[in-house]
Amino acid sequence: MSVTTTTHLNFRGDAREALEFYHSVFGGRTVAVTYKDAGNVQNADEAEWVMWGEVAAENGFHAMAYDVPSQMPWNQGENSFFVSVRGDNAEEITVLWEKLSSDSTVLRPLEPAQWAPLYGMLTDRFGVVWVLDVASQ
Repeated sequence: MSVTTTTHLNFRGDAREALEFYHSVFGGRTVAVTYKDAGNVQNADEAEWVMWGEVAAENGFHAMAYDVPSQMPWNQGENSFFVSVRGDNAEEITVLWEKLSSDSTVLRPLEPAQWAPLYGMLTDRFGVVWVLDVASQ
């Protein structure tokens, strides 16, 4: 299995602007899926906010970004990023999850999600937030 790690940047309403900026610097392709696109609008004022976005360039640059909804806590100085680990093998991602989750706080259990066969989020004992998922086939 091949596993990749990607820095995932958290914003509050500025994710699209950040993605456009990073695209202007590194090139590549940009994707932005809004809460409206995903059918996950919790606050009408945030419907066009980015639920999932990324810039991926041929030079190896890859960053993901999203807008943290207002009903969730967010502090730019405390939780402005997390590490995304993505793989194509559910068993291997599950093994990594089990190891990372030792002495961690599970924010979202590793389970099927609307956008991925497996998706989970935790904060490890060092305060680093991790997202593990299996790429959609």
